[in-house]
Amino acid sequence: MRPGTAWIRLQLVSFTQLIRPIGIVVKSLAEFISQLLSAWEGFCRSSSVLRFIDINLRGAGQVMFQNNPLSGLLFLLALCWGAFVAGMIHVAVGGVLALVSASCAGWWFRADQSALRSGLLGYNGVLTGLALTYFLSPGAATFLYATFGGAVTALLMLGPVNADKPWRVAAHTYAFILTPWIFLLASQGFHAIPGVETMPEQVKFPAVDAPLPAARGLREFLVALLNSISQIYFKADALSALLIVAGLAVSSIAAAAFALLGAFIAVLTAHAFGVESLLISSGIQGFSPVLVAIAFGTVFYPRRTVRIWLLAGIATIVAVVAQSALHTLLDPLALPALSAPFDLVAWMLFLNGEHFDPPGSTASA
Repeated sequence: MRPGTAWIRLQLVSFTQLIRPIGIVVKSLAEFISQLLSAWEGFCRSSSVLRFIDINLRGAGQVMFQNNPLSGLLFLLALCWGAFVAGMIHVAVGGVLALVSASCAGWWFRADQSALRSGLLGYNGVLTGLALTYFLSPGAATFLYATFGGAVTALLMLGPVNADKPWRVAAHTYAFILTPWIFLLASQGFHAIPGVETMPEQVKFPAVDAPLPAARGLREFLVALLNSISQIYFKADALSALLIVAGLAVSSIAAAAFALLGAFIAVLTAHAFGVESLLISSGIQGFSPVLVAIAFGTVFYPRRTVRIWLLAGIATIVAVVAQSALHTLLDPLALPALSAPFDLVAWMLFLNGEHFDPPGSTASA
């Protein structure tokens, strides 16, 4: 055996011994989480109140495709923490109210029980509540507006939950996109609800002829990467992002990995294209690409082949382009793009799914 080969083998053995304790800890943690979720499900079967809480937690989890109450809990903690540090706790309140109203509307109007219990009637609601209370001035009328908007999203999802099955294409977040757009435009004619005359500066696309220099350095890159994840819940905060990644990991290690990978590709692509630095560092340019990466990498296709990895990467880059395009298109209407870039890319590319791999289930956002 050559000396170099022996040295490499020795290093591999040493590395294996080094990471073995980590593997043991991860396995033990996974078993504990599985037991915890099994116990929780048992409690929910014997209590309608806990079942309703479970439905809402799963609704929060489905924002990032996780039919898991623990994921939903961590996502809600991320949402609340981000709102707290930003001094916008009313946004978190609006999101929770809309989530509950969407679940109630789904139950009242006899939605498909499987979809309801999986949280598929709630995720558009929480996002709508966050959007309306974020872009409108806080107040009792705004909270009522957001709560009503959440219920409307559930009604909009009643048909697509069944209608999209023959097409094998999910409705995704169309209810979240359509409802806030209509409600935000309508608010400009409602004196009781303080509306928006212009798009808030943090979501306004800059003039294309005067781009600001992109932020440089590892620290700025990591901040932009984490904010691309946390911005899914309308907040740019590193701890919120870590809570979201943890919420993904307790349900799917692959989903957490694709979220980080999607954020990495989005930030890198945005810098390469010369996107204005504030849009990159705040995560506004990257949150839809993150959703795209998770969806194509872990949800749409059951097998993770090299072809699917490549498709997820391409789709993420296309989402960066779509994000900028929709910013430009919607700017004159004073409307944010929300998750429209994600839906647009998902619908465009998933319809060609037979060319990539046999498509899997398309549940969730």
